Amino acid sequence: MELIINPGDGVHLSDALREHVQHKLEPVERKHGERVTRIEAHFKDDNGDKGGRDVHCVLEAHPQGRQPLVAEAVAEDAYTAAHQAAGKLDRSLAHHFGKDDRVRRH
Repeated sequence: MELIINPGDGVHLSDALREHVQHKLEPVERKHGERVTRIEAHFKDDNGDKGGRDVHCVLEAHPQGRQPLVAEAVAEDAYTAAHQAAGKLDRSLAHHFGKDDRVRRH
């Protein structure tokens, strides 16, 4: 599974942030890596220097032969936003693939 991280306006992609995103997506790769070709992470600082809950993280998973699934979160920093979005993506993929598995059995 390939991971592409796209820092947007106001977000600096440090080695620490890259490692954090990879770490948070390890459970997703472990559970769904055979069915997902890549995940793209997009970050954007909505409020710039104003502060507050303004870092937006969008995770876009690309299952093989399917439309992408998207999970997003907004938080005070990129690390928290990535953590929250990764949890949502994991649950979304489990639901999506669980439905596929249930349909195939019937």
